[in-house]
Amino acid sequence: MSEPANPARTAVVLGGSHAGMLVARALSGFADRVVVIERDALPDGPAPRRGLPQARHAHMLWSGGVRAVEELLPGVTEALLDAGARRSPVTTDMVVLGPRGWFRRWPESHHVILAGRDLLDATVRDLVLADERIELLAGTEATGLVGDAGAVTGVRVRTRGAADGREDTAAGVERTVSAALVVDATGRGSRAGGWLQALGLPEVERREVDSGLAYASRLYLAPERARSGYPIVNVQPDPRDGRPGRAGFLLPIEDGRWIVTLNGTRGGEPTADNDDFVRFAREELRHPVIGELLERAEPLSDVSLTRATVNRRSFYERMAAWPESFAVVGDALAAYNPLYGHGLAVAAQSAVALRDAVRRHGWGSAGLSRRVQRAVARPAGAAWDLAVGQDVFYPGATETGPTLRDRILAAYVGRLMLTATGSGRIARRVTDVTSLERGPQVLLTPTVLLAATAGPLKRPLTGPPLTPSERERAGLR
Repeated sequence: MSEPANPARTAVVLGGSHAGMLVARALSGFADRVVVIERDALPDGPAPRRGLPQARHAHMLWSGGVRAVEELLPGVTEALLDAGARRSPVTTDMVVLGPRGWFRRWPESHHVILAGRDLLDATVRDLVLADERIELLAGTEATGLVGDAGAVTGVRVRTRGAADGREDTAAGVERTVSAALVVDATGRGSRAGGWLQALGLPEVERREVDSGLAYASRLYLAPERARSGYPIVNVQPDPRDGRPGRAGFLLPIEDGRWIVTLNGTRGGEPTADNDDFVRFAREELRHPVIGELLERAEPLSDVSLTRATVNRRSFYERMAAWPESFAVVGDALAAYNPLYGHGLAVAAQSAVALRDAVRRHGWGSAGLSRRVQRAVARPAGAAWDLAVGQDVFYPGATETGPTLRDRILAAYVGRLMLTATGSGRIARRVTDVTSLERGPQVLLTPTVLLAATAGPLKRPLTGPPLTPSERERAGLR
């Protein structure tokens, strides 16, 4: 890639995954050229890549994120569905054991898009890179920022090798790409904090809440009659029962497959042993339904195990000094326990927030990057509160344990979750928040407070609300 002729109209995005691609799209309406710098060689279609090991695990895109992606890429939902993804209504097509009991399958309130991560990324990537203003620089690693404490003027990069695997005489040569805005979307491995310190800025405030979660996933071919139209099945832990939190997700994805993720916190972790996967689902979760379903499905892969699940947030928006022309988004800003499935949606909402901030204040305006950083912190903070509000109760998650505020909020949320098992109206309010379509303030209105006090309107379910047809199609007795 040659140096752009006009750096003042160039944006650089570090990271070519979901967050990076959506940020590139968000910036393409303002910059003449957006350069996406990606360490990996990206595949042409939905295929695995080295730098995204989490793609082997279950993912879902909540409707709050779907709406944001559609805003940036109109028609993306249709493209995903055409490629085999599935739109699943919430809670109509969900069989969920929550912390306080089985949820009923209420009429649709929101939805999720279900697909393998490789398919999701490939579809978004193809739509983004169809824009001639966006250029992908693959097989290239960012090594640091250029500039000073007052402003970032570009990024240093080093070619790792030819994207097609051939010998590259430029490999290892470092050069500078100048830009009017650099956005770090490099994920959990972001080095932005150290790069900013190298420019003379102070250390960023960080917080970690580590539930000790490990999660194991395996791909299955569903029983023939259950390969289309099957519901999500989810068995959740109760983080306040004093035991390790064990959970499981069964998500129907493209090509008649199920991707199943099992997880557990300290003392209750799953293993990478293929022979132990179904046993864990049957015997270690709060209900054996996922294990029972898997006994009649055909495994298509080995078990993949991951332990990098700590909730980690960097509070860049709180820094007393912040350079012009730099921002941090996605998992580089806040990474969540994947159990809650919010990372993809937050990345999309953050890209929209970035776009709106640039549109409101103007490309190149003084203080723009500070305003962008504060804007993207809002969706990140909402998902952060949801995640740590649960995980802080697991032993060893934090040095001090849950605060009094944590305990009060958790008691109220627990009451809401109990009420939602027998009240469609409260279930909708809860999914307003979990789908990231509305903020948690909707759970504090007088009518919701009164309903939580009254409790569920219907008796609790005694087992998973699978229909007789669903049970028969999956071979359950």
